Amino acid sequence: MYFSFTDEQEEFRSVLRRFLTEKSSPIEVRRLMETDEGYDKVVWQQLSKELGLTALAIPEEFGGSGFGVTELAIANEEMGRALLCAPYFSSAVLATTAILRAATKEQKTRWLPGLASGDSIATFAYAEQGGNWSDAEVATTAEPAADGYKVTGTKCFVTDGGVANQIIVVARKPGTVDSDGLMLLAVDAGAQGVACSQMPAMDPTRKLSTITFDAAQGELLGTDDAGAALAETLQVAAVCLAHEMAGGAERLLESAVDYAKLRFQFGRPIGSFQSLKHKLADMLMDVELTKSGAYYAAAAVDEGDPEAPVTAALIKAFASDVYMQTAVHTVQIHGGIGFTWENDTHLWFKRAKSSEVFLGTAASHREQMMRAMQV
Repeated sequence: MYFSFTDEQEEFRSVLRRFLTEKSSPIEVRRLMETDEGYDKVVWQQLSKELGLTALAIPEEFGGSGFGVTELAIANEEMGRALLCAPYFSSAVLATTAILRAATKEQKTRWLPGLASGDSIATFAYAEQGGNWSDAEVATTAEPAADGYKVTGTKCFVTDGGVANQIIVVARKPGTVDSDGLMLLAVDAGAQGVACSQMPAMDPTRKLSTITFDAAQGELLGTDDAGAALAETLQVAAVCLAHEMAGGAERLLESAVDYAKLRFQFGRPIGSFQSLKHKLADMLMDVELTKSGAYYAAAAVDEGDPEAPVTAALIKAFASDVYMQTAVHTVQIHGGIGFTWENDTHLWFKRAKSSEVFLGTAASHREQMMRAMQV
């Protein structure tokens, strides 16, 4: 597969990087991560209405821009670099993709324009008490009722659940197990029987919630067999998260290189020592491999490549390892100050650690890759 960026994509990246440099500085990140909402509503409106980021992957007929996963990936990479505090991944990636893959045309017409404009924020509720992103651990049930479905169960580690207007819930038919009987349902966050509470999180830049459904009214997305749509949603999400991690790892690498040039020891910059040169070279190679692999995976999804499930699982696992390792090395290169609250490195370190398990661990994604390869 041959891949290269178009002039429009390069300009899009340039504009977005300038915007995020101004709006998502480390000082602003520290301010927002201390708030309950976790994002700036003015900035959200700017990136939604002025830059059109929330509309990227939504078809034009539903109020979007009609771009593909590659453009969505560019946005996530730049947001990962800037550590943007906003409900973008939960709404524009997870929830929007689930609606695109599973909903009927009438449902898309009803919900997608609001998500495209940023006026509506949605989230995706999948993981439960165990924290594993596994079909087998979905215990939340959805039973038919006169007005749709009644959803009962508890979802944990729901990103941006506290600010979402709509929740896309993964539930199952009572009595089914594993991947059989899974359904995707849309539940109004303010509906009767829905209770949301914020969870303590190691990474305060990405807010997590526990959402309890007590016979809450839900609307079925498409059909009552959401296995394929759910798999495609998680596949796109894995690729976009890999890009976010690649952007964060690249920012950490740049920070390490800059510090190695400034910090002097024995009368010379520490970056001139051979051992440190080797470490930085290894970090650069890992980051560039992650970026290349992530864009290959995005192109594979856009082109409908049969190997897309394999590449998505592989790059999520690889990016998890690289991001965490890059964060560790960057802290080490900074020395004692790298462990302090005052140094910004720990912000990306915590995002790396949370991303390591978000959407599933590296081990679980390697297992998915092997199953997709039928090995």
